[in-house]
Amino acid sequence: MFALLAAVEADHPSKTPFYIAGALLVVFALAVSAIGARSETFPPTRAARIGVTAVALVLVAAAMLTAVLTA
Repeated sequence: MFALLAAVEADHPSKTPFYIAGALLVVFALAVSAIGARSETFPPTRAARIGVTAVALVLVAAAMLTAVLTA
């Protein structure tokens, strides 16, 4: 019985990287939403807007990549 469970578990990669990437994306989205809701000029500069967009792009790509790799 345990050998069968071990064999089944070996076929499925750990989903921990996906959970971590997804959690980081959620925390980032909530932070941006909270900051944006309180500020009329968020992000205040073009450079900040590019930075926020770049971070969002990296986090979304990481979540997508880990979803595919751990599927």
